[in-house]
Amino acid sequence: MSTIKPPLFAAVFAALAAPAWSQDAANPGKAMVDAQCNSCHPLGARVGTGYTEEGWKTVLRMMTNHGVSIGPEQMPAMLDYLAKTYPVKGRPDAVLVPGPAKVSMKAWPAKTPGSRPHDPLAARDGSLWYTGQMVNALGRVDPKTGQVKEYALKTPHSGPHGLVEDRSGNIWYTGNTGALVGKLNPKTGEVTEYKMPDPEAKDPHTLLIDKAGTVWFTVQNANRIGRLDPKSGEIKLATPPTPKSRPYGMAFGPKGDLFVVQFGTNSVARVDTKTMAIKEYKLPDAASRPRRVATTNDGMVWYTDYSRGYLGRLNPGTGEVKEWQSPSGPKSAPYGISAIKGVIWYSESEASPNTVVRFDPKSEKFQSWAIPGGGNIVRNTDVTRDGKFVLANSLTNEVTLVSPGK
Repeated sequence: MSTIKPPLFAAVFAALAAPAWSQDAANPGKAMVDAQCNSCHPLGARVGTGYTEEGWKTVLRMMTNHGVSIGPEQMPAMLDYLAKTYPVKGRPDAVLVPGPAKVSMKAWPAKTPGSRPHDPLAARDGSLWYTGQMVNALGRVDPKTGQVKEYALKTPHSGPHGLVEDRSGNIWYTGNTGALVGKLNPKTGEVTEYKMPDPEAKDPHTLLIDKAGTVWFTVQNANRIGRLDPKSGEIKLATPPTPKSRPYGMAFGPKGDLFVVQFGTNSVARVDTKTMAIKEYKLPDAASRPRRVATTNDGMVWYTDYSRGYLGRLNPGTGEVKEWQSPSGPKSAPYGISAIKGVIWYSESEASPNTVVRFDPKSEKFQSWAIPGGGNIVRNTDVTRDGKFVLANSLTNEVTLVSPGK
């Protein structure tokens, strides 16, 4: 669910003003869905493991934020039908592993309900940022005061997704449905946009900035990895060797190489940042679907295997891969991941509730905690300068700060 097409549910509600749904007085919610959604695609194929009633409320709010006209008189019937027909099912109970580490967690709600915070960012000034994907805004949280401010973006419904800060304090983001990379100057609110040069590159995804200030980004469904020169605005795109590999999360290694996990196949790619040459490392299980990635100072590449419920480690020097089953099992869907002082932190996005998981590579032991409020869903993570773990919780509309040692 990282790419809004607008369409996870936009197709469902695209013509809510049409009278067809209201013709069935006994169940107007069902009639609306049957008339407006199933003509495009089966709704059942798009709801995943379902939502709670509160979750469906948030989904409906997301759709209104994204420009769909839903009248307040329509909400009850729609909500009732969706909550009863597509409840939560198939999610594993979270397995909480005890251990010696202590953490505390504090959450701040996004400024606009249903904004769908996608990626978080820990800025150098101590602020926490998030991409408000459904409200076309970037949000800034001041952890000291609790104040939350949103910055409107330029292109409507651009679907802000990835997030990173440059050395001048500008906040860069990917416009996942706007086919662009953008830059926000927080001091002035000015937004600069860089459009994709290839019409196939419609969904810029995750981005990072290297030590030279060059912006790197993935274009998931177009199967591209991009490089943007902020000085000239020039964008170059490279294509990985494997078709439909779906380049996804990224992390720089200690030597400056860029590692990209490929969510459409069982591989991790290494990009030479000078030549843009791409080398792929195949993971041993063909069913592996790595989604996010982190690196440690010893050169190891760590990834979350979303499809199989594993934490994995790739040694790019030897190609050796080692894996550990995530505590909540094969259906726990590990997702956002970061490395903090050589220790791996990530979240299980389908465990109920979502968890924060800590893995010590030295002892090879796990410890985990439930995210207050359920989390749901932590798609990406970041780390503050003082080693705290930052989460964006899409469905609960929050940014969470996890403080180790508390």
